[in-house]
Amino acid sequence: MYTDKVLDHFTNPRNVGEIEDASGVGEVGNMKCGDIMKMYLKINDESNVIEDVTFKTFGCGAAIATSSMSTEMIKGKSIDEALSLTNKAIADALDGLPPVKMHCSVLAEEALKAALLDYQKKSGKNLGLNDDDFEDWDAE
Repeated sequence: MYTDKVLDHFTNPRNVGEIEDASGVGEVGNMKCGDIMKMYLKINDESNVIEDVTFKTFGCGAAIATSSMSTEMIKGKSIDEALSLTNKAIADALDGLPPVKMHCSVLAEEALKAALLDYQKKSGKNLGLNDDDFEDWDAE
């Protein structure tokens, strides 16, 4: 049912934890399945590079795997590169997810965008995000 990469990121998740002085923190959840993801970003204000990223996820194996993979995909990347990350790219990097678990990759993308929105508010930089982008956390 799950690919080897999904199982690896579930059983050996990367970048788990909190960043105490995070530049941005985003939390999202899916009320239907109960998954909750919280992502922490440490961004270099000069270079706009994500120097560190961690997550804490309460949820199924696919939720943990997509959280883990998304952090691996954006660590060391610019804000612009992180903003272009899609749930499909996360699922593809895991060699696919069962259709019933694709909402987990949506949550990972949304957690990242929510953390970047928080950074935008704290830093005063305009990343093109707004609160309306995050009105409905109930991803399908």
